[in-house]
Amino acid sequence: MELYGKILLIAMPCFVVLILIEMGIGLLKGDTINLMDSISSLFSGMTNILKDTLGLTITVLSYPFLLSHLALFQWSAENVVFTYLLCFIIMDFGGYWYHRISHEINYFWNIHIIHHSSEEYNLPCALRQQFAVFTNILSLLIYGILMALIGIPTEVYAIVAPIHLFAQFWYHTKYIKRLGILEKIIVTPSHHRVHHAMNDIYLDKNYSQIFIIWDKLFGTFQEELETVPPVYGVKRPVRTWNPFLINFQHFYLMLHDAVKTSDWKDKFLLWFKPTGYRPKDMEEKYPVYYIKDVQHFEKYNPNYSPLFKAWSEIQMTSIFLLMSFLFYSFGNLHAQEELHYGLFILFSIFSFSSLMDKKFYGWVLEIVKTLWAMIILFQTKDWFQVNNSISNGSTILGVFMLVSFLTNSFFYFKELKETRMVASS
Repeated sequence: MELYGKILLIAMPCFVVLILIEMGIGLLKGDTINLMDSISSLFSGMTNILKDTLGLTITVLSYPFLLSHLALFQWSAENVVFTYLLCFIIMDFGGYWYHRISHEINYFWNIHIIHHSSEEYNLPCALRQQFAVFTNILSLLIYGILMALIGIPTEVYAIVAPIHLFAQFWYHTKYIKRLGILEKIIVTPSHHRVHHAMNDIYLDKNYSQIFIIWDKLFGTFQEELETVPPVYGVKRPVRTWNPFLINFQHFYLMLHDAVKTSDWKDKFLLWFKPTGYRPKDMEEKYPVYYIKDVQHFEKYNPNYSPLFKAWSEIQMTSIFLLMSFLFYSFGNLHAQEELHYGLFILFSIFSFSSLMDKKFYGWVLEIVKTLWAMIILFQTKDWFQVNNSISNGSTILGVFMLVSFLTNSFFYFKELKETRMVASS
């Protein structure tokens, strides 16, 4: 966990710089940038990173266990380069099937839906990743068993996995067009724009993660057509900026249907049916909004003042800095302190993204968050050893927390609440 945190301290600023460059290109081109959508995407990335670094993912089996029981081969140090290349290729092959299953089976779509939930296509949406705690089960069944059979060493798996993941970041942009011969070899922005689109011709296409050959081999390739501009999002739109709600919306719908349906067979089978399946009686009794014409629908984009948008950027940046300090402090804090700190950040993301959704409970949660922070500061006279790194750091943080609460209260009662009341009248 400590090593992963240190790696993220390097990787995260790189991602932020690339995102800012992309936004700058968009502004130069005169494009409209949905700032709140990007903030929601960044919040989602933070929740996923925290889930992994804090060990909140539940794994029934571990890769070392699979390796010790399934390995058919052993690799010597002389084959190190070949071993890494083989691991990368196997991971990419497994990634194709992991990705495809996540799209085609109802339960696993719940794990993946957040990545497609943005109605924009940009680098921030690449960071929309699942918070679900059972994500490693499917990945181990696919990646783990394949690599364990080949005998890929655990340390090789551990190094290649983040490289393979980070290599999928760059192609989430609409500003890079066709790339010539590379279109036939690797996944490009053009290929992945197709994958994120919800046009009928593009649905469930281009599952490959690095090498596009898998889609061409298994019949799921679709070229981006000039006559059909991609429209992004999901056909059951999530209509929230809160990454936690996005993560569990589809699961809640499946659970609701399983409990309420009168068809006893469907109570058990709906989880493994094709994505989007609902029992017939549930469709009739509890219909949900579904986009039928992707060319004509209203994106989720509540009205905000420029001042609140700027304040939201400040809040997102402050949470990002708090998380960065947590990663910097790994190894210096006790495991319980790291967990406590991480849970506070997760709570902060939930509360402020709820405020972005103009929810009253978002403001209530901001009260709880502020009280939580004050208790930590008064009890420890510090903020997880921040005073060791920044002179009077805990005092500065305490003042900022109080100012944040007062400012959030101002925006809720002077802007967000009034807008919500107008919209509902």
